[in-house]
Amino acid sequence: MSALPVKITHGERVMDIHSGVTKAELAAYYDAVSPWMLPHLADRPVAVLRAPEGIGGEMFFQKHAAKTIQGVRALDPSLDPDHAPLMQIDHVRGLVGAVQMGTVEFHTWNARSDRIERPDRVIFDLDPGDDVPFARIVEDAQLIRGLLDELGLTTFVKTSGGKGLHVVTPLARRHAWDVAKGFAQAVASHMARVFPDRFTATMGPTHRVGKCFIDYLRNYRGATTVCAYSARAREGMAVSMPVHWEELPDLPGADAWNVRNAVERLRALKQDPWAGYDKAELQRVTKGVLDRLGD
Repeated sequence: MSALPVKITHGERVMDIHSGVTKAELAAYYDAVSPWMLPHLADRPVAVLRAPEGIGGEMFFQKHAAKTIQGVRALDPSLDPDHAPLMQIDHVRGLVGAVQMGTVEFHTWNARSDRIERPDRVIFDLDPGDDVPFARIVEDAQLIRGLLDELGLTTFVKTSGGKGLHVVTPLARRHAWDVAKGFAQAVASHMARVFPDRFTATMGPTHRVGKCFIDYLRNYRGATTVCAYSARAREGMAVSMPVHWEELPDLPGADAWNVRNAVERLRALKQDPWAGYDKAELQRVTKGVLDRLGD
């Protein structure tokens, strides 16, 4: 194994008692996965979930830059006034440097830092009730894909690394945050209205019993979603994995890949599951789209 770009201290520390994954293993994972992950991080404000003593200990979310994380770029303070600067990770040094400081998860904004007031995607986070089997979640994601396809919008999907799926709709950087969030809420409300036995647009565990909550709240300014290929601070250290829509029915769960088998999958792929994403970045939320969701 080649040397890491940042020295890892206490590499023997077990980050997850369930799997036995150590801090050194986690750093090596992010180093190995960086060619796939960095395009999803680059140019976006990022927040990190840190677990300095492992996922069984105290964990905290960090949205703003700290000099203690090597390789992390501090953004223009005017992007988030009255706080320390937002941060961005463009290179593998930042990824591994964050792990050195106890980071497990990486979460990104839905906008790029050079045009932070113009989101470039909408994410529908399917958050299932505890009694909803994964096969049902797959069907629910496909229903959302079908609706968006009818509206002329191309979508992509990834596992959450937890229980659910993330349906991602790229957008041209022309819309304000209120348009993006309004569109996401309109889709969630529409699905809950048409399929009330499957979906809810109301948060809270009581509303998710037997249903999937379509979490549209991931789409306001400053909200973040776990980045593609990020590990999760949960038992087993699963990762959020982009997949082909055609793969979904055969997946055993949203935690199918973890820090020990994800790179093997990626190296075996013959095609990027999200091939064509760049072409979809010209999509727009038109008045016609919003009017149809209100029918």
